[in-house]
Amino acid sequence: MAINDGDFVRVNFTGKIKDTDDVFDTTFDEIAQEAGIFEENKTYKPIPIVVGGNHLLPAIEEAIKGLEAGDKKTVEVDAENGFGQRDSSLIRLVPMKEFKRQGMTPVPGMKIQAEGSTGKILTVNGGRVKVDFNHELAGRDLVYEVEVCEIIEDENEKIKSMIELHYSNPNVDIDKTEIDIVDGVANIKLDEMSKFDQQSYMDITFARFRIAKDIWDNIDEITKVNFVDEFEKREESDDEEDEE
Repeated sequence: MAINDGDFVRVNFTGKIKDTDDVFDTTFDEIAQEAGIFEENKTYKPIPIVVGGNHLLPAIEEAIKGLEAGDKKTVEVDAENGFGQRDSSLIRLVPMKEFKRQGMTPVPGMKIQAEGSTGKILTVNGGRVKVDFNHELAGRDLVYEVEVCEIIEDENEKIKSMIELHYSNPNVDIDKTEIDIVDGVANIKLDEMSKFDQQSYMDITFARFRIAKDIWDNIDEITKVNFVDEFEKREESDDEEDEE
């Protein structure tokens, strides 16, 4: 079955900078280790996406349309269609006192967050710190090697794939997620471990919204998504009562 907009698929990919051949992202742990970009807390495996859902660069999602499960493709993405051209206005001088106020000691190469953007410190000179808020890959032409591993057709598995994509909690077992679809409503009960999530309430709410939007935008029969949180009273065992 050829891939089209709205299809749920799993893909492997490796992204490289075209002129240097340096790997900057991959779904393979071996490649990440060889490239020196391996992250201990990251799970390396095929990722689920909805084609046309802007889960990967639009140029990549467009390129895999028409492919089938098992197909591979090399996709070249110019800077304009990748992470944009570099913008000199995004290189700013920040007074040293702003860092001292935050209890930070700026050094070149350090990454900082400011007003929702990530910046990289370029230089520290006296009382001023030069910070580059361009994306690290801005202005670079890229090459992606993409493999379509699976086209997901089962409705419950589609929903689970979006939970896997947007709700990244390594302690939650996606296979223990319970899904019930009735009259256009998808009721989702996550693994019990999700109740002990340390993320902020805002982050969890935003993740759930993204899951719900991808579901109702791309599964025609679903118009509403409920996340069911149940807290059941636990009956004390005889042993526990004796201990008291």
